[in-house]
Amino acid sequence: MRNSGVVERMSECFIKPHLPTKESTQFFHLTPWDIVPLSIHYIQKGLLFMKPQNQPQDFTHNLLHNLKHSLSLTLVHFYPLAGRLVTHQTQNPPSYSVSVDCINSPGARFIHATLDLTVSDILSPVHVPPIVHSFFDLNKAVNHDGHTMPLFSVHITELIDGVFIGCSMNHCVADGTSYWSFFNTWSEIFQSQAKGEDFKISHQPIHKRWFRESCGPLINLPFKHHDEFICRYEAPKLRERIFHFTADSIAKLKAKANKDSNTSEISSFQSLSAHVWRSITRARSVPSDERSSCIVVTNNRTRMEPPLPQDYFGNSVNSVKAVATAGELGEHDLGWAAWKVHEAVAKYNHRVVMNWLKEWLRSPAIHQTGGFVDPYSVVMSSSPRFNVYGNEFGMGKAVAVLSGYANKYDGKVTSYPGREGGGSIQLEVCLSPHTMSALESDQHFMDTVTVSSSLETFTISL
Repeated sequence: MRNSGVVERMSECFIKPHLPTKESTQFFHLTPWDIVPLSIHYIQKGLLFMKPQNQPQDFTHNLLHNLKHSLSLTLVHFYPLAGRLVTHQTQNPPSYSVSVDCINSPGARFIHATLDLTVSDILSPVHVPPIVHSFFDLNKAVNHDGHTMPLFSVHITELIDGVFIGCSMNHCVADGTSYWSFFNTWSEIFQSQAKGEDFKISHQPIHKRWFRESCGPLINLPFKHHDEFICRYEAPKLRERIFHFTADSIAKLKAKANKDSNTSEISSFQSLSAHVWRSITRARSVPSDERSSCIVVTNNRTRMEPPLPQDYFGNSVNSVKAVATAGELGEHDLGWAAWKVHEAVAKYNHRVVMNWLKEWLRSPAIHQTGGFVDPYSVVMSSSPRFNVYGNEFGMGKAVAVLSGYANKYDGKVTSYPGREGGGSIQLEVCLSPHTMSALESDQHFMDTVTVSSSLETFTISL
């Protein structure tokens, strides 16, 4: 029996790696980049699929069985996700360090739930419905909770005509690049399993930890108890909406930004970021003399010398910031703001990364969401380069990507590739209700957006 509008948990179990490996019986040490997120939320992302038409009576049973088996095979390669955090503490000499115990853990959690709603009920509303937050496990958990909670949990929500696969992954173990690397590999193994084929994954995760010279593997933190650095952030009332930008719309923004600045160096994403920054600042009616910032979360892998492999599993991100007053953003054109973003990104190189690590090791600090943003900031997170819509689990291409409660605040913008591909981008924008209404009334901004729900876009493309 289904309950309309209520997510009902049907079953729960734990999944361990299919076969233990030598590496999976060791501790997984945390780098500075891994330790910084201890006080923020898990990563929560997931994909919504339509059930196949005329599916067999045992469709759900077979899907769950295949998801569990392929997950156990995937965890062989991503074994830290089946572990738990552990703190090593001594009094004499005083030390406090955190790592991942890959041995003493029941594994990753796997939940099957049902909801008496349709895909249309989820995707047709203009704003993302709050029920989507219930599609994820470990809501409001901070990463330090991985001492007693799973580091990875899968929540399968079965709708009347669809299936949502939502994953909550501890951010101390992985960043967005690593998250989607896991998801891509799980999809790859699932498809090979369904075809009865022998499989070799196309991208083997690299677990060898990267530490700055003379640092690690156990980093001594200047704390005696986790209460000294754990702060549980509660998001204010927000509205979430997904805005779709076609490849043509983005190309026009890029062309305008480069023409305004008399350059060809500004990228598509930098142009889009500047456009969103200016638009949200207008919607907020920020006083002209107040400073506003555009913060872009940046992958360190390619900026290091030598670069870290793209398949490096763990965290390797920081952020860069472009700053201007609201008056300057309003007085100048798109190219001026886009050049500000471009300069901030261009200046972020190996030397800056190493300096950040040096300073952090000198004075370790744990990131606090409330202290990271100010009332007038816009944070561009995730990446349209991630392989999101290439994941399939026997139900064809996903119709939407959605996220949970985790790490949401006023001004948070999450970027994904557009479902239609070709350079299109979709942005999940979180704003206060008043600011969201103002943004939706901004014709200059809305003229650059494809105004259709994800479901309409899906239906048109069939």
